Amino acid sequence: MLKTHAYAAASVGAPLAPFTFEQRDVGPHDVLIDILYCGVCHSDIHQARDEWGGAIFPMVPGHEIVGRITRVGAHVTKFKVGDMAGVGCMVDSCRECAPCREDMEQCCEKGMAGTYNSTLMDRKTPTYGGYSTQLVVTERFALKVPEGLDPAAAAPLLCAGITTYSPLRQWNCKAGDRVAVVGLGGLGHMAVKLAASMGAEVTVLSTSRDKEADARRLGAKGFEVTKEEGIFDKLAGRFDLIIDTISAPHDYNQYLKTLRPRGTMVLLGVPPKPTSVAAFSLIGGNKRLVGSMIGGIAETQEMLDYCASKGVVSDIEVIPVQQINEAYERMMKGDVRYRFVIDIASLKSAAAR
Repeated sequence: MLKTHAYAAASVGAPLAPFTFEQRDVGPHDVLIDILYCGVCHSDIHQARDEWGGAIFPMVPGHEIVGRITRVGAHVTKFKVGDMAGVGCMVDSCRECAPCREDMEQCCEKGMAGTYNSTLMDRKTPTYGGYSTQLVVTERFALKVPEGLDPAAAAPLLCAGITTYSPLRQWNCKAGDRVAVVGLGGLGHMAVKLAASMGAEVTVLSTSRDKEADARRLGAKGFEVTKEEGIFDKLAGRFDLIIDTISAPHDYNQYLKTLRPRGTMVLLGVPPKPTSVAAFSLIGGNKRLVGSMIGGIAETQEMLDYCASKGVVSDIEVIPVQQINEAYERMMKGDVRYRFVIDIASLKSAAAR
């Protein structure tokens, strides 16, 4: 077993604090990743505070992981020692059901093994995430991080990147399309960057003008404030695709009004309560309201390679792990542009004392 230092929540709402756990030795198909950086996703807060239910404690969050391979199993063919590797939101699946065979492991019929707050496929062994010094994972669920990508800024691509890349690809975002991005946070800023890199004309829809300069710097051509009177009438029939990243309550019907005929609105955010959608909001114009989660392993690798070719990474603020509780509070206030990333060297040095 491998002794691993980490930061964990001991119970619901408890501040994250130093924690030590043991994980399995490197098996024949496993790799050992010396973690360098881990992004801080808003879902880390949701789960550490058990806002979605089913939390498993103690909990080591973190599913935007980048590090170096330090050991490989006897039958590993995908990696060698020294390679830069990443791990996203899942570390295994059944590999046998129809979604798994179609490279959609995130939709595994038996339930994927989440990187943290989950169990391995034995449904007994708890999983611990990237707020830690090292991770053992099967090579099938590790990603190759192209050397051209800055490892700290690439870490959020393992969740925020694939979460926005996948629906853009699925709904065929291309040059000349008009794409609206609702909300400019960790997900929204990646949606702007990726859609713009695909040649789309991007408009950010926000509740205030505070981030207009940022939106345009990231690649948006337009910026509209949704609280302004008559704005949804002004934007009626404007967009081919809407990427909605907002988890706060909002009226989907108003946004559907801004789609062109046969346009698509993709939900990425998770509001706390169900939202009613009028049938005519969809029927009028043959519009689609769809959801999207992350992506499978093959698509995530495609995303990383694409980002390397286009020079796309997240805008980040690097923090020591000792500031994680402060970072959570700042995230709740929207005080980050646009993703916190933990420098795991801070955890290693503290553990060595």
